[in-house]
Amino acid sequence: MRVVQVIGRSTGGIGTHAVDLTEHLRALGDEVTVVTDSITAERFGLVDARRWWPSGPTPGSVRNLLRLRRLTRSSDVVHAHGHQAGLVAVLAATGTGVPVIVSQHNAVLAGGWRRKLSSRLLQRFVAGRAALSTGASSDLVLEAQRHGARAAVLAPVPSPRVPGLLAAEPLDRTTRAARRAALLQANGIAEEGPMVLTIARVAPQKNLDTIIDAASVVGITSTWIVVGDGDPDLLARLQTRARVEGAPVHFVGPQSDPGTWLQAAEVFVLTSTWEARALVVQEAMAAGVPVVSTDTGGLRDLVDGVGELVAVGDAFAVGSAVRGLLNDPKARECSAAAGRLRAAEWADGAATAQWWQARYAKVARRA
Repeated sequence: MRVVQVIGRSTGGIGTHAVDLTEHLRALGDEVTVVTDSITAERFGLVDARRWWPSGPTPGSVRNLLRLRRLTRSSDVVHAHGHQAGLVAVLAATGTGVPVIVSQHNAVLAGGWRRKLSSRLLQRFVAGRAALSTGASSDLVLEAQRHGARAAVLAPVPSPRVPGLLAAEPLDRTTRAARRAALLQANGIAEEGPMVLTIARVAPQKNLDTIIDAASVVGITSTWIVVGDGDPDLLARLQTRARVEGAPVHFVGPQSDPGTWLQAAEVFVLTSTWEARALVVQEAMAAGVPVVSTDTGGLRDLVDGVGELVAVGDAFAVGSAVRGLLNDPKARECSAAAGRLRAAEWADGAATAQWWQARYAKVARRA
């Protein structure tokens, strides 16, 4: 099967999933060509990617779209990841007879009424022209259906780190404490009790102000760590706020091995306003870390019954859930074990690639 993977600008989960899927499809014998922009290619080490991303109404963008169109004509299927990639793919494929699959990984969250209207029209345009629309969570599938998708199905996105985390036994209390002390010391942070960890981009969607509020009300001496990079202005504001308010929240930037931080944490917290099937939550569960997350998007499918779900923006509920887990080692142990059992049930990257192969073949036969 000759497949074109179109990846929009990404520094996070979309890029991680698309790259992992590409590697597994190639291992299964498919001929896969990746089309993306330079930032994404460099971020994920895509040395063989075609850097043909159209960046606006310019002659260069038109040339890139025509290049993608020629590539599409010699392919069996085009698989686009994300809203922008979906639009680029359907424009390039129109009139070629080659089917396009559009995988939606994120909801459209912000903007005024003009932007929302424009986004709605573009989503309807893409959904109506894609041979298949998929969503990483059930609400994205419903959204595609509302926009007139010809066919829409759920396509769970696995974290490629989960198998390795499941293969490693969680650290015992003494070893975890030593790991925590070493990590904090290496980052110049004074240790103050158990570690509460968040791994997230510094972006409005992640709602990191709620982390600062929750850390201020938890009522237990603890160290709250945020791993990840992003908006430098937002990061500076959050750091200033934590310092002024005396909240024990420390931003350590991107880390080469987030799994090391997971192994040192007592609780993992994610306070996003929306998520699909958050890779970091999958990884925390596989690592045996109890999860507290907002009840939004696809997080309920991951966490319900094995972790704590709280309302978006409810810092008191976050703090209370964290306090309950920190005060009750038995509850932490039960939540950790349940999370690992659930993570072990999920399809890995190889199984996901086989699932996609079947979808590609079915869509190509209909074209």
